[in-house]
Amino acid sequence: MPTAEAARRASHLRERLRAADHAYYVLDRPVLADAEYDRLMRELAALEEAHPALRTPDSPTQRVGGTPSERFEKVLHREPMLSLGNVVSDEELDEFDARIHKLLGTPAEDPVAYVVEPKLDGLAVELVYERGLLHHGATRGDGVTGEDVTPNLRTIGGLGANRGVLAELPAGARGDGAASAAGAPPRLEVRGEVLLQKAHFEAMNRRLLAAGEEPFANPRNAAAGSLRQLDWTVTATRPLSFIAYEALVPGPQPWATHWEKLAGLAALGFEVNAENARCRGLAEVKAYRDRMAARRFELPYDTDGIVVKVDDLDLRARLGAASKAPRWAVAFKYPPQEEATQVTRIFASVGRTGVLTPVAEVAPVTLGGAVVSRATLHNEDELRRKDIRVGDWVLIRRAGEVIPEVVKPLPERRTGQERAFAFPEACPECGARVVREEGEKAWRCTGAACPAQLVGRLTHFAQRRAMDVDGLGDKLCAALVARGLVKDFADLYEVRFEDWQQLFARARKAAAGPAEGAGEAPPGGAGPVKRPAPPPEKAAQNMVEALARSRGTTLRRLLFGLGIPQVGDATAAQLARAFGTVEAVLDADEAALTAVRDVGPEVARQVRAWTAEPRNREVVRRLLAAGVSPAREEVAAGGPFAGKTVVLTGGLAGLSRDDAKAAIERRGGKVSGSVSRKTDLVVAGEEAGSKLKKAVELGVRVVDEAGFLKLLEE
Repeated sequence: MPTAEAARRASHLRERLRAADHAYYVLDRPVLADAEYDRLMRELAALEEAHPALRTPDSPTQRVGGTPSERFEKVLHREPMLSLGNVVSDEELDEFDARIHKLLGTPAEDPVAYVVEPKLDGLAVELVYERGLLHHGATRGDGVTGEDVTPNLRTIGGLGANRGVLAELPAGARGDGAASAAGAPPRLEVRGEVLLQKAHFEAMNRRLLAAGEEPFANPRNAAAGSLRQLDWTVTATRPLSFIAYEALVPGPQPWATHWEKLAGLAALGFEVNAENARCRGLAEVKAYRDRMAARRFELPYDTDGIVVKVDDLDLRARLGAASKAPRWAVAFKYPPQEEATQVTRIFASVGRTGVLTPVAEVAPVTLGGAVVSRATLHNEDELRRKDIRVGDWVLIRRAGEVIPEVVKPLPERRTGQERAFAFPEACPECGARVVREEGEKAWRCTGAACPAQLVGRLTHFAQRRAMDVDGLGDKLCAALVARGLVKDFADLYEVRFEDWQQLFARARKAAAGPAEGAGEAPPGGAGPVKRPAPPPEKAAQNMVEALARSRGTTLRRLLFGLGIPQVGDATAAQLARAFGTVEAVLDADEAALTAVRDVGPEVARQVRAWTAEPRNREVVRRLLAAGVSPAREEVAAGGPFAGKTVVLTGGLAGLSRDDAKAAIERRGGKVSGSVSRKTDLVVAGEEAGSKLKKAVELGVRVVDEAGFLKLLEE
């Protein structure tokens, strides 16, 4: 059995990695350096290997990190788009090769044929062609389900030698058995990377600066943000490239090797990386890796390593895949770049969730072709462990080409004038109390109206599971804060109609950019078309009406929307049922909170710390004064769900997962994420997977959507 400390550490690692995955894949705003992410992932994998009971089906070690955004239609990949395992040393690369030989049962001295490719730093996508025509295109998403971005992909045309995304396969084109428009298989799936080459990225940022707009931080973020625009005309203004690296067809494969497959893609007109190579054995792989490492900054695109793939497709089929990554491929990550510089200042930066992160300002230094003047110190424990002081000479690293970090001080260069940094007792942004809970590494601001975290809090407050203010997303929240119109939740209800109208007019103008005509048919013919945005006056009226509707919310939604630490949707429901009014929740002490079902001492302590903060109590008071009157959700005393544990799996056509969960809980049931012998009922929608299988094995009652709706009516 794992120790309590191991279980706590595994839970903490899963939480950090999930947050990092969401920030990277969904928000296009990385919060961890690649090296730090890889270290945490390795630590979690080692814990789960040592203690198998800690391994959960939804662990980041068992799945691809991204979650498809709710802003786009979903696309189910016919075959999962898996991520790759990482290695960082010759020893780990040797282990990969040895594992291939062992799994195949071949002598170690027999070299395996590999295809090696630069590891591109962009956004993975899949293009699906049916009868030679582009049917749809999607992001990787969570590996199983991606986002339909077909109109945006159609805008990626040729840039120099890059032929872009093909709307139609050329008639008569053939290559090593690859598909063609004339004799193609009914379906061809082409996978590759959408990216911004360095020159195009720099030119785009120059245009943004000239227009007085904020430039992008790096090419990867710029490419991901450009492709995931709701308006394809915005994507059309961005000089994106597409490089293909994989092709799949249902049924018998027309290729024997991956090398033949790449040649077939090139013959069809797709750009395939000219730096790809075929190696016989690991010695040639290592030689290629060293050549590419020496040339990496000369390449026209960003790369942080190489990808090594078994060439023979029959051998790949025999090797198969683990839950998250194929066994026949691996990514070798280059060591991050490091330089020495001097710390000129250390300050606490307040993030959107209220976490205070120590940041070092340093004398500017060039790392990986970029000038760096700030670097993260992660948290207080890391700061103290490394003993970083103001005035220190330090080793700084730009790990994974994303977030610079201070690696260590150089104490031999100290003069005695260096000064230790002390965390502030009050938030540097709003003055609210700063707390560090027992067992936590981070200091947090307790102020609900803190401007540094206000945009994130407003977006959370307005989301569907909270106050359900339709149309109030992060960009609009950022505009409200930037113009000083909103300083806390209650201010939302005081924004004038004229101000909403101006905000929507500016957003409409910014979205149109140099290309007018949002809502036209996307280039290339058929495909889903984004509906044009309503006129600013209509959009403003819609927002005023949405806010008016939100005043009649439920107590559960309000408590969840307030963003109280540790209070998710389920805990908010329990608090609402136990106390009935928001005033009673504010006045409850830790003993009363702990008496609530599923609320333990740690949750009670954090809830009480939030409700005891005068600024938070004032925000709630102002919300009530603005007309927000949360109703108590009555829970059925009897019925088929009362006291039962229910698991939802698969897709429901008639209602969303959130609505189904809320309906069950209103009837006295509890929704769980996993099936066990304690589960009373499993609701199986379309494409239900492993949870349905486990329910059948355990003899748990299963109903389909029609049966579920019938139970709701009882």
